[in-house]
Amino acid sequence: MPEAAVRPPLVDLANLRRAALGLEGVAVRTPLIPLEALSRRVGVPVRLKAEFLQPIGAFKIRGAWTAIARLEPSVRARGIVTHSSGNHAQAVAFAGKRFGVRTVIVMPKDSPAVKVAGVKSHGAEIVFVERHERVKVCADIAEREGLVLIPPYEHADVIAGQGTLTLEILQEWPDVRALLVQVGGGGLLAGAAAAIAATGADVDLVAVEPEHAAKAAAALRAGAPVTLEAPTSVADGLIPPSVGRLPFEVFRDAVREAVQVSDADIGAAVKHLHEEAGLRVEPSGAASVAALLAGRYRPKGPVAVIASGGNVDDAVFARFIAG
Repeated sequence: MPEAAVRPPLVDLANLRRAALGLEGVAVRTPLIPLEALSRRVGVPVRLKAEFLQPIGAFKIRGAWTAIARLEPSVRARGIVTHSSGNHAQAVAFAGKRFGVRTVIVMPKDSPAVKVAGVKSHGAEIVFVERHERVKVCADIAEREGLVLIPPYEHADVIAGQGTLTLEILQEWPDVRALLVQVGGGGLLAGAAAAIAATGADVDLVAVEPEHAAKAAAALRAGAPVTLEAPTSVADGLIPPSVGRLPFEVFRDAVREAVQVSDADIGAAVKHLHEEAGLRVEPSGAASVAALLAGRYRPKGPVAVIASGGNVDDAVFARFIAG
């Protein structure tokens, strides 16, 4: 019997390196910051990838820019549209402005004010909808107006762009033995899985998600993405109802385990990062730190965590800091 054909990876090393080159002069090669207090607490070195230093305050610039930059100019000129609660929205708006094309963002009505303001600052058009309507409304606009849809995570070029983050970690810190990645739609996790596989790094990949939005764990148990009925969390960027089909195919065999954190854990992590390291990180961005701080994951060696974003309303941040 002939051997089954081996499918090439969706995102290989050459693709990741090309994405990294394409981000030069656009995204920041963010530092890995040692977290001394957390390192003492868990007994191993912990470093934080500071993606809140990106131009739009979050890692999403990597994937959005990569996908939009790779469009044929004539296609890109038609204009672009996406749906997002905030950080991907800002990234697409930023890229649209830089490329000089019309940009439409479909956002839930309850999106954080700071993220809505960020989108507006780049001149994008915003269509507000109920959270459960955003995917359909976005698709309808794309079809009706001939715009190019740049989804938040269900796109190979978006995944390649997000993978550059982990590629930087592996290049800068070859001693790292575990990487904790928070999960929204799974694009960041898929990018991490692609980078680890492409480089052959000996690194445990751990998914971190809110306990009431545990879609990665559900997908891994079921062997396919599962739609949650009503995911909730203080981390607004981590509550899509399911992980994407493409991201799941990339990360399904790479994730060592999926751990859940409570809203209280996330709030404590936001406060810890502010008090111990002087950092302003949004709840979604603090989730992987929360997993260590709350003991949801116990590392056996040097571990990297990702502060995926820092876009948080002043009142929300103040509430966490006072908590």
